[in-house]
Amino acid sequence: MWRRSPPRQRANTGGTWRATGGVRNHAVVARHAIGLDIGGTKVAGAVVAEDGTVVAELTEPTPESSDSATMTALLLRMVETLRSKKSEVTSIGVGAAGTVEWPSGRILWAPNNAYRRWNIRAELESATGLPAVVDNDANVAGLAEALLGDTLYREMVLITVGTGIGSGIVLGGHIYRGPHGFGAELGHIVVDPNGPRCGCGKRGCLEALASGTALTRTGREAAAADPDGLIARLARERGVAVTGQIVTEAAQQGDPRAVELFQTLARWLGVGIASVTTIFELDAVVIGGGVVDTGDLLLTPAREAAAEFAYAPQVRPLPPVLPSTFGSDAGKIGAALLALRHTDHGKVVA
Repeated sequence: MWRRSPPRQRANTGGTWRATGGVRNHAVVARHAIGLDIGGTKVAGAVVAEDGTVVAELTEPTPESSDSATMTALLLRMVETLRSKKSEVTSIGVGAAGTVEWPSGRILWAPNNAYRRWNIRAELESATGLPAVVDNDANVAGLAEALLGDTLYREMVLITVGTGIGSGIVLGGHIYRGPHGFGAELGHIVVDPNGPRCGCGKRGCLEALASGTALTRTGREAAAADPDGLIARLARERGVAVTGQIVTEAAQQGDPRAVELFQTLARWLGVGIASVTTIFELDAVVIGGGVVDTGDLLLTPAREAAAEFAYAPQVRPLPPVLPSTFGSDAGKIGAALLALRHTDHGKVVA
C-alpha cells in the first residue's frame, strides 16, 4: 500500500508557545508565515516555514462569546506572541470555520461560532502591517495535506470529522472555492432528508449524522435508554454529560452499544465519501479531525460503505480513504502555506 512520508518537524499544541526547530541550512533562507486555525473549541497558531516545518506554536481556547471583536483581540495577541519568537515572518494566514469570502477575507457566517460578517483580513493587516489571507479552515488543511510530503496530491478531498464536518477540495493542485469562495461544503450535503436537524437548520446533513456532535446526540440517547451501560457509567464517573469523546472511549473498550454507534457514524461518512467520489475522480480521500485518531474503528466501516455505494466500481477505480498526515496541525500549517503562496513583497496576490 502506498504510504505518505512522515510529517515534518512538529510539536504537540499546548501551553503558551513552543519552539520546535529552526530554519534548515538552505542556500536561501526560507520564508516564514504565521498560520492561525480557528475552530469551535480552540484556536491554534504557529510560525511555519515554506516546507511545513513548525518553528513555534501556541493554542488558546475559543472564547464562549466568539463574536468578531472578541476573536480579533485574541488573534492579535497570538500574532504578537508568535512574532516575538520569529520576528521576520512575512505574512499571516487564517483558516476559519464558516463561510469565507475569497479573496476579500470576510467571514460571513459560521454554524458553530458567533462571528458574522467579520472583516478579519482587513483588521489583521491594519493592526500588524503584514499582508494576510483568510480562507475556510478545511480548505487550508486540505492544501497542507495535498502539497506537503514526498508525493503530491493534485486531485484530493479532505474531510475533517470533529465537532462538525468540514471539507477541502484540491483540484489540479489548487483549492477549489467556486466563483465566490463558498464551495466545498460537503458537511452539508443532505444524505438523509428525514434525518436529524443540523446546526445549519436543514435536516439530514452529513454533519448531522457523521460528526462528533452527532455522536454526542446518539450517545446521550443511548445513555438515557441504558443508564447502567458503559457510556452512562463513564460519564457519571467523570461528572460530565455524555459527549462524543465518552462514546469513543466506550467503543475503544469494546462496549457493543458504543461500537454500534461509532459504526453507524462511520457508515454515514462512507455514504458521503461515495457521493463525493461519484462527482470527482480523485487521487485520494483524506480523513482528518479528532475522530480519525480512532484509526480502523472509523476507517474500516467508512471504507466499506464508500465501496458499497460507489458508482460503477467495476470500471472506476476507488480512491484510497486515508488518515491525514498532519492531523490537527493541518489547519495552522495550511493557513501559513496559503499565506506564503498568496503574498509577495508585502502584498496579497490572489
